Amino acid sequence: MTDVDVVVVGAGLAGLSAARKLVAAGKTVRILEARDRVAGRNFGGSLNNGVAVELGGQWVGPGQDTVLALIDELGLETFPTYDAGDALTVFDGQKIRYSDATFGLPVESLAEIARVWGQLEMLAASVPLEAPWQAESAAEWDRQTFDDWLSANTTDNLALRFFRVVMPTLFCAETPEVSLLHLLFYVRAGNGLASMLAVTGGAQELRVVGGTHRISERMATELGNRVQLGAVVRTISQTNSAVTVTYENHDGTETGTVTARNVIVAIPPTLAGRIRYLPPLPSARDSLTQQFPAGSVIKFQIGYPTPFWRDAGLSGFVTSLDDAFNVVLDNSPCDGSCGVLVGFLDGAHAREAAQLSTQERHKLVLDALVKYFGPQAGEPFDILEKDWSAEEFTRGCYGGRLAAGALTHFGKALAEPVGRIHWAGAETAQQWSGYMDGAITSGRRAASEILDTV
Repeated sequence: MTDVDVVVVGAGLAGLSAARKLVAAGKTVRILEARDRVAGRNFGGSLNNGVAVELGGQWVGPGQDTVLALIDELGLETFPTYDAGDALTVFDGQKIRYSDATFGLPVESLAEIARVWGQLEMLAASVPLEAPWQAESAAEWDRQTFDDWLSANTTDNLALRFFRVVMPTLFCAETPEVSLLHLLFYVRAGNGLASMLAVTGGAQELRVVGGTHRISERMATELGNRVQLGAVVRTISQTNSAVTVTYENHDGTETGTVTARNVIVAIPPTLAGRIRYLPPLPSARDSLTQQFPAGSVIKFQIGYPTPFWRDAGLSGFVTSLDDAFNVVLDNSPCDGSCGVLVGFLDGAHAREAAQLSTQERHKLVLDALVKYFGPQAGEPFDILEKDWSAEEFTRGCYGGRLAAGALTHFGKALAEPVGRIHWAGAETAQQWSGYMDGAITSGRRAASEILDTV
């Protein structure tokens, strides 16, 4: 006898999507969530004027059919990210306005960026999504970091700097920290670099009214008391007939257990590796989690009385090759009640800034914004920040990244069940890996694995 049919570890998009599918199929489910809230890497906040902002993942866009359909199904609404007017690129002390696809860069460097970009897209197109380690050149690509490949394929200084800024915006890690093969898979899974990086027509096109955390909250409301918050899973034991999941409160007291026929572990790989498994997991799975760290990012939401940059004909989108706070977008609410800029410290910049005081980080951010938009940018009414590496039950965002050699040796273990243990989470998705859409499909895939074996 078991308490439930399935235990789900993690109440983010993946875990809740899995639970929802299982319940719809008539299965009994318990969801154990370590935090005191649902939604995982989606997290809502409010500026001091009451305007809702997203401190975690926030954008959806064309091609992400699963998450868009779920938003609609749950009765939520989306609105477009503001993208009218000129964008800015900063390099070598210059601030260039542009309104086309040139990034405001010199013709020679732009041509080289386009050549390298096209070469990346061509390589990515040959990576099989269901098994990237089986690509014809997988071993060669996985022996290299992206920076190795980049340095071998261009000597143009601006092109090198451009890609060394762009890639941390995807992985929140530096180009020498990411396997070329993992990058190529990621690009293929995200429908190409243009789709992944664009606002209108791309992955940043839409926002959810009230914040993306509401997707998980609505699913959790449907699931009711099946969701148990504040339950930190410590051990998963399995036999031929059942699993036993042991958990405790945040302070280590009041240990509890749940028995089930199967368990879905729907948390980031770096956290999944901290659970004790009895009997121990196969060495390939254990080696994978040891080599799948999360990225480093500090996200900032900066509030102003009005979106004043629009008056100057600017969209709010900035890319800087000179500064640590180097990617900025307009994140103002749909009703235009105030102006909000959102920006990030990624990769090494996030790790360095984490050592600063809050005041020093805010000065770094505001100095950059004044450089981009003028003195008015130095007078916000509020600044919110979220360092995801400091979050105990996340330990980094946006997702995990694999260094050279890991994907070919251990990639097969990422989503492959181990007995009665199944794996979900954005990193395990074949399409839109690392994105909200991928998280949802991964949860449904793990649920189907269980349903198909019953």
